Amino acid sequence: MKLRFALVSSLVAASLMLAGCDNASAEAQESATISIEHAQGTTQVPVNPKKVIVLNPSTLDIVDALNIPVAGVPQNSTHLPPFLAKYSGNAVLNAGTLFEPDYEALSNAKPDLIIAGGRARDAYNKLSAIAPTIALDIDSQHFIDSLTQRTEQLASIFDKQQEAKTLLDNFNQKITAVKAKSANAGTAMVVMISGGKMSAYTPGSRFGFVFDVLGFKPAANFTQTGRHGNVVSSEFILQTNPQWLFVLDRDNAIGRTEGQSAQQVLDNPLIAKTDAWKNKHIVYLDSASLYIAGGVQSYSQLMDKISSTLDQAKQGQ
Repeated sequence: MKLRFALVSSLVAASLMLAGCDNASAEAQESATISIEHAQGTTQVPVNPKKVIVLNPSTLDIVDALNIPVAGVPQNSTHLPPFLAKYSGNAVLNAGTLFEPDYEALSNAKPDLIIAGGRARDAYNKLSAIAPTIALDIDSQHFIDSLTQRTEQLASIFDKQQEAKTLLDNFNQKITAVKAKSANAGTAMVVMISGGKMSAYTPGSRFGFVFDVLGFKPAANFTQTGRHGNVVSSEFILQTNPQWLFVLDRDNAIGRTEGQSAQQVLDNPLIAKTDAWKNKHIVYLDSASLYIAGGVQSYSQLMDKISSTLDQAKQGQ
């Protein structure tokens, strides 16, 4: 009887020790942190945080591609592209606007991690007082390196390394395929139209991806590479005469319906004389994806459209 009691006691003690080890392991995993360098400093963030707020649509683009759960995003006056529309509505917390977070709602939500940056960069200090905050902005002048770094950082936080590798491998394969097609496609111009006015973007600028990564030759050289581009006219476009014209409609991107569309602005006798118009090489891009978001999915979709258009142009020769 004494032997049986001793054996049972030993088994119970061993079970408690194992349970204690499991609990300690779980607690250690929950308390683990990782150091993340970002656009506004270096921050210790929890590994596999449960409640995550994403304020920057370009980061949301990548987070969504990696299937990372999101607890809240800006919804006020925010026009997300269709592939991110699932983050609108009551399923996720309304975190304010792209420029002004709802600090009270965020504080009450008690998030484990806030991913800011983008249009909410000025809110960083206030957000950091609520929860660990990182700003994973993408550097347009070093787009591929920056996009790769941000994707890998997110993967390291959420243990998504294999998913990130597959995502980036597919992305780079698309780049290689499009560059092979664009090598002899001729000159191009990237134009954003807003309120009836046109701005052209250069290599190294916010929308320089077409030149810097895909290899199109710029039809014109500009001294400014700022976020708002260089003001151009129909006369200037005719003078530079690009073989390709890639167009973003800002009004459409932000949900503004009044005024002329990009197609209406470009439908004039001067643009009609350009090679781009004559050869049907005017490509209207998904403006909401690129202007509002602009992450790995946005640019993957951009490459799909340009690749398809180049194929059609080659068949039409």
